[in-house]
Amino acid sequence: MPISLRDTLARYFTAASAHDPEAMSALFASAAVVRDEGRERRGLAAIRRWMQETFEKYDYTVEPQAFEERGGKSVVTALVSGDFPGSPVSIRHEFTLEDGKITRLEIG
Repeated sequence: MPISLRDTLARYFTAASAHDPEAMSALFASAAVVRDEGRERRGLAAIRRWMQETFEKYDYTVEPQAFEERGGKSVVTALVSGDFPGSPVSIRHEFTLEDGKITRLEIG
């Protein structure tokens, strides 16, 4: 059963599964931060590099399974399938949004 997400988040997951870094990066604020796999990327250029590296390394798709608002953050649990051990796995994506843009994303 599909879940209902805020527009920005729905567009993020659609673009992620399509491996579309342009559509994804358009959703981030210019000074956004992404934390994934123990590393932090700051700013749009670093975030675009992270996207491209992740697409190439894992060739993944992502399907949101659950959504909740908690402590001012939007938390999406998604089923991620790709070229990595244990695939598919359920991974938590914690977004901070401001004026419709992603200002922080923590994955894991």
